[in-house]
Amino acid sequence: MSEFRTPGEGEMLGKVVELLGDNRVKVVCQDGEVRVARIPGRYRKKLWLKPGDYVVVAVWDFDPKKGDVVHKYEKRDLDELRRRGYAEAIDALEKL
Repeated sequence: MSEFRTPGEGEMLGKVVELLGDNRVKVVCQDGEVRVARIPGRYRKKLWLKPGDYVVVAVWDFDPKKGDVVHKYEKRDLDELRRRGYAEAIDALEKL
């Protein structure tokens, strides 16, 4: 069984709001910011995103309004995220 992925340093939990095309999505992050995030090349074939999906966004240091989607959570992973201390963030994102 593989290690469960949680947001690390410089990363945050987000929820996909809109698909923009050209491997970009609009994501609302746990800090309340709406960011345009791109899907890096190594993830493009693995990540099929749709509005409502929960993702990990690596925020860019040089432009905090943008980032990269580095992981997608399945619906069944949300319970594990809640157990690991992200319940408040998930509840806030669900209201948006």
